[in-house]
Amino acid sequence: MQPEHFILIGNYPPDRQESMIRFANLLANGLKARGFVVEIIAPQPIVLRKNSSPNHGLGKWLGYVDKWILFPFTLRRLVREKRREFGNQVFFHVCDHSNAPYLAHLPADRTAITCHDVLAIRGALGFPDSYCPASRAGVFLQKWILKNLRRAKKIACVSKLTLRQLIETAGEKNPPVGWTVVPNALNADFKKIETGAAQEMLQRAGIKIPRPFLLHIGSNLPRKNRRMLLQMVAQSNLPSPGHICFAGEPADEALLAEARELKVLERVHSVGQPNHEVLCALYSLAYAFVFPSLSEGFGWPLIEAQACGTPVIASNFEPLPEVSGGAALHADPRDAKAFAVALLKLNEVALRESLIAQGLQNAARFGQTTMIDKYLALHHVHTRVYEN
Repeated sequence: MQPEHFILIGNYPPDRQESMIRFANLLANGLKARGFVVEIIAPQPIVLRKNSSPNHGLGKWLGYVDKWILFPFTLRRLVREKRREFGNQVFFHVCDHSNAPYLAHLPADRTAITCHDVLAIRGALGFPDSYCPASRAGVFLQKWILKNLRRAKKIACVSKLTLRQLIETAGEKNPPVGWTVVPNALNADFKKIETGAAQEMLQRAGIKIPRPFLLHIGSNLPRKNRRMLLQMVAQSNLPSPGHICFAGEPADEALLAEARELKVLERVHSVGQPNHEVLCALYSLAYAFVFPSLSEGFGWPLIEAQACGTPVIASNFEPLPEVSGGAALHADPRDAKAFAVALLKLNEVALRESLIAQGLQNAARFGQTTMIDKYLALHHVHTRVYEN
């Protein structure tokens, strides 16, 4: 029997949305492992010149031409070709809700979409809990995205919070039965690395961070609330660990200026875009992973840290308690003292060991097999493995 084909709609490469690229590859690899034929199709820069930025100025509008005017022609042609070749054996999946307008060019009964969050949409609509303010053009774009999301018959939301907020924001009293929760799986092999080996990895990468240190993975977006870590170590009654590592996007000038004002600048370290080996080494060596986000759709770094045997202190705003499975310390992300108190609790050996053990168990919930099973159920495809 010929295996079904999955056409995954990915993101515009110049936008450099690394998390969405990882998700598309995660989904593609999981489906391929089950024997399905998978293609990732994404809009390509045509009118946007090479090395131009699509994030501001003329480049932003040229990027819109590539994504919203030219690529739909490619999609419609692709649908005709694939359905002519494979009939009902082909399925389409839009990997990022921000590409919801593509749903208008795909067969509704053969298409699903993943909603990672509704933060930008809620920000455009004036919801303060999103911590995502929008420009005038952004308001129009996000309303357009929401309009198309509402039409989707099948939506996989990555957390219960995301589904609940989508229903609320869309104004749906009775959402389609195809709107469901499919938590993300870990997108790589995250595991504890022994101290000596982890230190060697960082040394080879030229990274020197005094231990013990606190770790944050992410960006400088205000909603990531990186300043909370500065305020934690600046607490007058807070002993070691006193160093902070910001990995992912290096600390920006605003964050460094605040560190200087709080007299903790010499304790701030940045590791820009670490590869997977370095990332696992950082998780494994950190005294604690601190994740004080003001808003999230899921929170991959939380379970990555748990999988590496690192205790987690995170925001008590949903969905982080949902994702942590209770295997983390949670505090109000607007209260630096509460985070400092949580950090001091980790000095209790029994509590620390318990959080590590529970964290490892919780991270195991987010396996690829479970996620792919749920995506196949969403598409109404029987779960099976094809013979090569």
